[in-house]
Amino acid sequence: MELLKASEKKVVGTRQVLRALKSGGLQRVYVADDADTFLFQQVIRAAEAARVPAVRVASMKELGQACGVEVAAAAAGIPV
Repeated sequence: MELLKASEKKVVGTRQVLRALKSGGLQRVYVADDADTFLFQQVIRAAEAARVPAVRVASMKELGQACGVEVAAAAAGIPV
C-alpha cells in the first residue's frame, strides 16, 4: 500500500483498472477484500491474464484513502 500512496499517478475504480489491464498499462493492482464478489473476481482474473501482481487490501474505504479520494474504491492500480 505504501507504493500506492507514494505513486503520483494512480488508476482508481474497477472500470479504469480493467481498461488499463487490457491495454497493458499497469504494473500492480490493488483489490479490496470487501468489494462485490463479481467485481473482485473480475479484477483478479484480468490481473492474472495480464500477468500483473494483485495485492489484496482489507477494505474499500482503506483503498480509497490510500488513493487520496474521499470515496471507497474497489480497485486501484499503478501505471507503468
